[in-house]
Amino acid sequence: MTEQSLRIRGTGWLSALGRALGPYVAAVVASFAAAGLVLALMGFNVPKAYATILFTSFRSANGIIQTLIKFVPLVLQALAFTIPFKAGKFNIGGEGQLIAGAIGAAAVGIVFAGLPAFLLLPLVLLGGMLAGALWILLPAWLLYRFRINEILTTVLMNFVAFELIDYIATNVWPDPAAGHPTTIPIGAGGYLPLLVQQPPLHAGLVLAILIAAAVYVYTDHTSAGYELIATGANERAARVYGINVRNLFFLSLLLGGAIAGLSGAIEVAGVQHRLIAGIQSNFLLLGLIIGLIAKGNHAAVPFVAFFIAVLEVGASAMQRTLMIPGEMVFIVEAFILLFVLLSDVLRRR
Repeated sequence: MTEQSLRIRGTGWLSALGRALGPYVAAVVASFAAAGLVLALMGFNVPKAYATILFTSFRSANGIIQTLIKFVPLVLQALAFTIPFKAGKFNIGGEGQLIAGAIGAAAVGIVFAGLPAFLLLPLVLLGGMLAGALWILLPAWLLYRFRINEILTTVLMNFVAFELIDYIATNVWPDPAAGHPTTIPIGAGGYLPLLVQQPPLHAGLVLAILIAAAVYVYTDHTSAGYELIATGANERAARVYGINVRNLFFLSLLLGGAIAGLSGAIEVAGVQHRLIAGIQSNFLLLGLIIGLIAKGNHAAVPFVAFFIAVLEVGASAMQRTLMIPGEMVFIVEAFILLFVLLSDVLRRR
């Protein structure tokens, strides 16, 4: 291969990368400009605010580790949304499935607290995944059997989960010393091992990266994944070519529920070591934002999730140090999503 052909091929690769990343870069710049205007009108120091948002995660070891801890549930919640999204379905119940997974993990960790770590830890994680899959089983079956819209049923299951976690934390295994609905701790054998001792970073990070890689391989490099994508792209054509779309709808929702349940199990085994009401935080909303910004592209999901984790950690620091409402980060994230979607419209035109 000649030097000229290599140069042409390299230029073509860079051009393709620029076309792929260009809309994202433009959307981020435009969103920060728009949010900066809002901050300026409110009388805040815009450069200092943005420096805090963007660089807090990288100024110290604690900032990096807090970002990675935040990244784990975000990437898993995003995957719980994007797998059904690839099949043309919308799992809006990741919050309830995370809670169900946390309940399942805590139940296993408390009931079998005396087991050694090599048995208890896998059981805790599997209990969380199974509970998440079971929590979405009813919406998946209603979709499969009666074609009932999964958006409605998965959202409604969230509200059931809110009441269930409160009941379990206050009536089943309550911790009397806690001033908040909280269970007693799980057995020490159910704790995730630490990758870093101080500040502590649990091995859930490795699990999240492995799950993200496995999902990417499944959806983008297997025949089963191709059928999933074909179903989402054109359900009628997929059915004509012999793909059982109803089974794929059902399977995609179950996979999403299991991964959301794992995010809850990791929160119990790696962060809280017990079940706490409110453990779901705002992971569902952020997971949806990540999945939509990534446009269901599983290669992009981890990178978008990390960027959102950086914004979240920076938002907390900005709220503490500059007294700027943390909701400003939601405005930035909303603008990013809006501009990414607008870039698609402009590109088509």
